[in-house]
Amino acid sequence: MDDKPKLLDQVRQQIRLRNYSIRTERVYAEWIKRFIRFHAYRHPMEMGAPEIEAFLTHLAVRRNVAASTQNQALAALLFLYKEVLKLELPWLDNVVRAKRPEHRPVVLTRDEVQALLGQLSGVPWLVSSLLYGAGLRLNEGLRLRVKDVDFARREIVVRDGKGQKDRVTVLPASVIPVLQAHLVKVRELHQRDLAEGFGRANLPFALARKYPNAAAEWGWQFVFPSMNRSCDPRGAGIFRHHVHDKTIQRHVRDAVRRAGLIKPATPHTLRHSFATHLLESGQDIRTVQELLGHADVKTTMIYTHVLNRGGLAVLSPLDRVVWAQQISNGTRRWKGLAPFSTLGCVTPLVLFTLRLCLLP
Repeated sequence: MDDKPKLLDQVRQQIRLRNYSIRTERVYAEWIKRFIRFHAYRHPMEMGAPEIEAFLTHLAVRRNVAASTQNQALAALLFLYKEVLKLELPWLDNVVRAKRPEHRPVVLTRDEVQALLGQLSGVPWLVSSLLYGAGLRLNEGLRLRVKDVDFARREIVVRDGKGQKDRVTVLPASVIPVLQAHLVKVRELHQRDLAEGFGRANLPFALARKYPNAAAEWGWQFVFPSMNRSCDPRGAGIFRHHVHDKTIQRHVRDAVRRAGLIKPATPHTLRHSFATHLLESGQDIRTVQELLGHADVKTTMIYTHVLNRGGLAVLSPLDRVVWAQQISNGTRRWKGLAPFSTLGCVTPLVLFTLRLCLLP
């Protein structure tokens, strides 16, 4: 009898060896299953580039999926062939990836952020405030451990972020009192769990075996624990996991609606707004890159669009004509000089200069 694990079990083993997240494990396994079903349950060893291209084309043409979804499916299949089946085939590197369209990130103004946060309370408010105040991704915020928050230095250490990289970002001083009060309640919950025979955190990687007592320590507990204990999907035991990301997404969506915001804002929009507002205030782009955890500054450069207000800072010919006429007639009011608001206080000398510049 063949004791070799089934294909999907091999996939899961290789994913866990590389310390990939449970979400990546589920997504990769699902795409591999869909790939096999699409080709009438043929074994991947019997297939190659034509079958992968046919599957990706089906996703793009028949299912009309986004380019990011198509690339996600391709990444799962490349992992299957390279890391699980150990097939170093040249055609794997030549498979064309779908080009993602370039979209400007949705960014809220400061007033819109204030309106949004004003519609939140409790844990959703605290999480959202950290997303905006520290530039965290949603899962980075939810996965924070108590030991990762340094109140004395006013900083947050993001562990195992995107690309499995650690980074340090700012802890907003305005949330410190609320966060400290929140952690008092979390610690009481942890003490009750310990008294009931639980209270052990699910440690990353193999730390549970290396440090068997660390799981029960206060520092390893989640900052935003779930209200209920649950069984670990990888069979490691019963733990109190962190708040589910969909919970925060739902609260933010409802808050956007109650605040009357037109923009399609999500929790990630708060991270976009964090970067944008830092650049608006004159912060160095390299510093913003480090705070966001971008490997390439080109990724951070997408936020520089905020410096190009009003159609790349171009003054419309219509506005030039209308404002020149209004200034000549003496009907142009001070606060109406919106395009020149960056000049600060407009003195009579500035007004005279503007009039000369605007005249045809």
